[in-house]
Amino acid sequence: METLIPINIVIGDRSFRIKVEPNDEEVVRKTLKLINDKIIEYKTEFAGKDMQDYISMVVLWYATQQENGKNLPGDKSIGESLSRIEAMIDKVNG
Repeated sequence: METLIPINIVIGDRSFRIKVEPNDEEVVRKTLKLINDKIIEYKTEFAGKDMQDYISMVVLWYATQQENGKNLPGDKSIGESLSRIEAMIDKVNG
């Protein structure tokens, strides 16, 4: 098992410090870019009260894409990376 490295990430308007395996860092950053780009897209297209509304829209979009079997841009392991990021965030907030 490789040593985990700490990285700072931003989702929407919140920043988190998480630890990832060095070989996962690029995938995590690509995933974050996809998420944040989609948040910006939804902010320009839809009315929302706060950032949580837009993050919820992105989660729904992503889950729908996965359910329909559509490949998202970027690495094929984005779903796995999102699950790992979610677990890391849960640990920070838990």
